Amino acid sequence: VLAGNIRREIIKVFQPSQADNLTGQVVAFVGPTGVGKTTTVAKLAAVYSLQKGKKVVLVTTDTYRIAAVEQLKRYADILHIPLEVVYTPDDLHTALERHQEADVILVDTAGRSPQQKLHLAELKNLLVAVPDIQTVLVISATTKPEDLDLIYEQFCVLAPSQMVLTKIDETRTAGALLDLVNRARIPVGFVTNGQNVPDDLKMAHPQFLTDLVWGCVNNE
Repeated sequence: VLAGNIRREIIKVFQPSQADNLTGQVVAFVGPTGVGKTTTVAKLAAVYSLQKGKKVVLVTTDTYRIAAVEQLKRYADILHIPLEVVYTPDDLHTALERHQEADVILVDTAGRSPQQKLHLAELKNLLVAVPDIQTVLVISATTKPEDLDLIYEQFCVLAPSQMVLTKIDETRTAGALLDLVNRARIPVGFVTNGQNVPDDLKMAHPQFLTDLVWGCVNNE
């Protein structure tokens, strides 16, 4: 009985998923280095272009890592969708103007360490110029609880409206996630559990997230 009561309390923390978790035309994915932003963007691009039949455009601002641009270019070529590489706010504005007819524009950003306040300020300046942009915070399920606090404190300046939780296949439990969601009061839209595009991507329903926190999710 106690376990059942605890699970009911946990499930209340997680907001129900929407029919479509990407609510904006332009969606920027932000977060620390190494959490899987580029792969997540590729998975969502595949889902929205192949499964939902949407007109998708990819944009990358991650010009710090040549490999990141090449990785996204490979996915764009496979999916037959445009890729824009932007360096400045003006470049981003021009790219968005060029693709006004797109249903969804997915923006991959360079990973930022929470300690790099200057780089976070640069990223904010880049994104703030885009009206109605939706910002999604990408976090790895393997992140230590003390690091989660720091990540949220720093990245909340970008006003994320949603989270994506990656690498759930690499951890047994994600109890720290509960504290973060409870504190941030923003929903988890998707989870990822592997590198396969687009298969290893799931909608994050409250029941699934509760099972994840409880440690009884089968990631196979």
